Amino acid sequence: MAAITIKLFFPKGHPQSLCTAELSNWTGKALAAPRSELDDLLRRDELQRSGVYLLLGPDPETGKGAAYIGEAEEVRERIRQQCEKEFWVQAVVFVSKDENLTKAHIRYLEGRLIEEAQSVARFKVLNAQPSGSRLPESDREDMEAFLSRMTQLLPVLGCELLTPIVDSRGSSSQRRLVGKIKGCEALGQRTAKGFVVFTGSSGVSGLRPSAPAYIISARDELKKDGALVEEENHLRFTRDCEFSSPSMAGAVICGGHVNGLTFWKDDDGRTLKEIEAAG
Repeated sequence: MAAITIKLFFPKGHPQSLCTAELSNWTGKALAAPRSELDDLLRRDELQRSGVYLLLGPDPETGKGAAYIGEAEEVRERIRQQCEKEFWVQAVVFVSKDENLTKAHIRYLEGRLIEEAQSVARFKVLNAQPSGSRLPESDREDMEAFLSRMTQLLPVLGCELLTPIVDSRGSSSQRRLVGKIKGCEALGQRTAKGFVVFTGSSGVSGLRPSAPAYIISARDELKKDGALVEEENHLRFTRDCEFSSPSMAGAVICGGHVNGLTFWKDDDGRTLKEIEAAG
């Protein structure tokens, strides 16, 4: 992907406060603010325009990330109405600087945001049924380009709603690694945030007597979420799952503590520790 220039502006001078974000040669604009600064956000003139918005916070039932995705011809009034939703702690808004986003455009963007967020599956999407909109081919391409810019800006604004667990654009030097135990085999890879175990990987069904509570809890959460299922005498990952470290990933697979730097190996049998030591 081509290099980009992002312009961030913090009216209050603090990086955790209200922020605006723009990209060079893009007609869109993003605004983000914590809920504690909602009044400041709603006073912005940009929120009188049509646009799409994200309300982000912990899911009340699980504590994991949750998102409500919406659209409105006047974003300010719609977000004010959403104050009845208690879960959200941050709002992100996207509008057009040239005010050329029509109702059909924002409905299309809302639908595509929901689709992408569900596909990435980092957040629980609380409104899973988008209104959607059919657009002429040229308008659809314009909105897909607009969406790609939104996707680039969201991580900068502290939101990974659309960030894939494994970025296909990442460095080719990030090789896939394998971890094996008792006939089970798991494939994984280093990521910017830790380590990912790929869909279809398998792990042992039982737990070691010495398995600490945090490993038991991690397994239980993955099972409850449907990411880890029982199959005959082993466990199988139903989707890519990211862990905080190679050791945590290996521990879930092995049912007890392991050293991730020696558990994970490449096709040549080199451990992750040896690979990283070699640079």
